[in-house]
Amino acid sequence: MAEMIHWPLASLELATPRLRLRVPSAPELDALAGLAAGGVHDAAVQPFTVAWTDAEPQVVARRVLKYAWGTWAGWEPEGWSLWLAVVHDGAVIGSQEVSARDFAVRREVTTGSWLGKDFHGKGFGTEMRAAVLHLAFAGLGARHATSGAYVHNAASLGVSRKLGYRDDGVEHHSVRGADATLQRLRLTRADWEARRSTEVRVAGLEPCLPMFGL
Repeated sequence: MAEMIHWPLASLELATPRLRLRVPSAPELDALAGLAAGGVHDAAVQPFTVAWTDAEPQVVARRVLKYAWGTWAGWEPEGWSLWLAVVHDGAVIGSQEVSARDFAVRREVTTGSWLGKDFHGKGFGTEMRAAVLHLAFAGLGARHATSGAYVHNAASLGVSRKLGYRDDGVEHHSVRGADATLQRLRLTRADWEARRSTEVRVAGLEPCLPMFGL
C-alpha cells in the first residue's frame, strides 16, 4: 500500500505466523462486506449487542462499509477505533478491532472481532486477538485490555481465557427482545506477558503514534 503521510495508519501492518492485519484497502473492504453478508455466526443466536447482522445480506454488507468509514471519519487521538482486515493466504477472512478513549491517560483498550463462518474453529480468533494485544501492550504501552462476550458464546470466552483474561463482572442487555448476560473480561499487562505465545511483528507503527495520542 502506498505511503499516506496524512493517514499513516494505511501503512500499519501486524503479522502473525498465519495472518496479516491491516487497515483494509477499498477492494479488501468490499470483500469484507461480502464476507459479512454471507454470515458470521449461527443465525439462531445473536452474539452482538448491536444486532448488525440481523438484516438482509445487502443491508449487512452496507453496514460493514458504513462502520469502517465511521471509524475513519471519527478518529481522534482522544478516542479512536482501529478496525483491521484479517488476511489469510491473500484472502480476507474477518475483522479485528481495538479501540480506546483517552488512551494516553487510561492506557486501556477494548477489542472486538468477527470471522466469516467458514473460518471458525481454526484458531484464527486467538491469533488475530493476540496480534492486536501485542500492538496494544508492546507497541502502545497499554496497561489493560478489556473484552466481553455473552455467556452462550463459548468460543469467544475461550479465546479470552486462553490469552489470560480474567472475569470482570457481568452486564445485562436486551438482545432480540430478551435479557442477555454479558461476561466482561479484563487482561492486565502482567497476565498478557505471562500467557503470550504468538509471534507478532508490527510494521509502520512509529508514524502512527501521534494518532493514538502518544
